Amino acid sequence: MSFSGPNCSQPKCAVKPPSGESITLPSAPLNPPPRLLLGPGPSNVSPRVLKALGTPQVGHLDPYFQSLMLKIQQQLRYVWQTENSVIMPVSGTGSCAMESTFVNLIEKGDKVLVLQNGYFGMRMEAMSTRLGAEVVVEKIPWGTVFTLEQVKAAVEKHKPVVVGIVHAETSTGACQPLEGVGEICEKAGAFLIVDSVTSIAGVPIFVDEWKIDACYAGTQKCLGAPPGVAPVTFSERAMTKINNRKETVPNWYLDMNLITSYWRREGTGARAYHHTAPINMNYAIYEALRIIEEEGLEARWKRHHETAVFFWTELEKIGLECLVDFEHRLPSLTTVKIPEGIDGKLVVQHLLNNYNLEIAGGLGELGGQVWRIGLMGHNSRKENVLTLIAALKDALAQQRK
Repeated sequence: MSFSGPNCSQPKCAVKPPSGESITLPSAPLNPPPRLLLGPGPSNVSPRVLKALGTPQVGHLDPYFQSLMLKIQQQLRYVWQTENSVIMPVSGTGSCAMESTFVNLIEKGDKVLVLQNGYFGMRMEAMSTRLGAEVVVEKIPWGTVFTLEQVKAAVEKHKPVVVGIVHAETSTGACQPLEGVGEICEKAGAFLIVDSVTSIAGVPIFVDEWKIDACYAGTQKCLGAPPGVAPVTFSERAMTKINNRKETVPNWYLDMNLITSYWRREGTGARAYHHTAPINMNYAIYEALRIIEEEGLEARWKRHHETAVFFWTELEKIGLECLVDFEHRLPSLTTVKIPEGIDGKLVVQHLLNNYNLEIAGGLGELGGQVWRIGLMGHNSRKENVLTLIAALKDALAQQRK
C-alpha cells in the first residue's frame, strides 16, 4: 500500500507485525452442519426467510426501508393482537427486548413484584435489582403456574409499581394463564410486563384484551426468524409513565423516548436517526411475519397445539413422561423427565452426533432432570416428531444395553 503527499509515507494507524510473524488467518468457507434444531431455540427457519436475509441492503433511512418499517409494525400488531402505537423489533436479541421493557418502566426505588416460577423470572428479578428497584419475589415450584387468586393476593400485599410475569417459561415448559392478570394490575395502579418470547405466534396471546402494558418476545422460536432483532410493545398507559419519568432512562440505546423518534407510527412525523438498524434482519422478520399472515394466526396456534399433543402421545408410547401437567403444558416447548439410570447429557450428544438433531438439557433448578424440546415455527411438524422419537428410542437403547 502506498501513500502520497507531504509526511504521508506511512499512515499513523499502520501496525508493523513482529519480525518473522504473519497476521494472516487460514479462514475456511462457512460450512455448518445441517442440524435439525429441536431445542429451546433457535429453531430452523423457512427457506424463504433465509432467502430474505440475502436481499440487497438499502439505507436505514431509505424510503423503501421506512415503508417496510411501517409494514413490520402492522404485522406485529396482528401477531400480538394489539393497536399499540409503540411497537417495533428492537435491534438485539430477546434479552435486549426484555431489558428495554424493564429499563424504561422502572425508576430507582420503584417496587417491582416478580411472579417467579422459572429461570426467566429470575432474570426479571436480576434486571430489576440492577435498576435500583425495590424487588419483591413471589415463588412457586418450577413447572407450575400462578392462579389468579395468588396473583391478586400478591399484588394487594406488596402494592407494586411494576409486575413481571412470564407467559411461556422456556426453562420449565409451563404456560401461565394471563386472563385477568392485567385487570388486577390496572386496578392496583401497577404496570404489567409480560415475557412472550416462547409464546408469540405459537400460543394465543392478546396484548390489548389482557391489558398488558409492556410485552417482549424473540424471533428465533415460534415467530420463525433468526435471532438478531426482537419485538417489543408498550401500551399508551405505559408510555405515559415513561414520558413522565423523574430521571432519564439509564440506557441510551434502549430509551423509548429516543427510539420512538425512529420507529414512528405512520402520520406522526418524520423519522429521526437513532441507530443504524440491522437491515437484513428486518427483512428476515418481515418475511417470517408474512408467512404467519399467510397461514393465519389461529391456524398457526392450532398447528403448534396439534403437533405438541401428537408428540406427547408418542413420548408416552416409549415410556417418557412430561414435567408439566397437561392443562398448563406449553405447546411450543416440552420438558421431558430424564428416566432414572439415564445420562441425559449422553442422550443429547448421541442425537447431535448421530442424527444432526439438537435438543437441550434442563436449565437452573431443572439441570440434569429434564430435556427441553422445542417444536416451534417452521419445525412444528409431525414428521419432525417421528424423527425425534426414533432418535430418542435409539439413544435410550444405547444406554440400556
